Amino acid sequence: MRSISLFEAKTHLSGVVASLLDGSEAEVRILRHGKPVASLTPIRGVDTARRLGVAKGQFRVPDDIDGANPAVARLFGVECDDAHSS
Repeated sequence: MRSISLFEAKTHLSGVVASLLDGSEAEVRILRHGKPVASLTPIRGVDTARRLGVAKGQFRVPDDIDGANPAVARLFGVECDDAHSS
């Protein structure tokens, strides 16, 4: 872990961030008047590749899904009769 002054952090912020992102630094501690006041660490991305479409093919959405509740359907600009409502 590298420690840098607040002035150095402000002056070279993009380089500090780059070193965190490329993995050459795991953490950078920022000092103010020689005392640690903050630390910078990279935010690791969450793998979202499998989140969208994870249930694809496991259920079927009915064609008349908006017809079940006329009030909700009207909010989306769809007019339907009240015969389908319960």
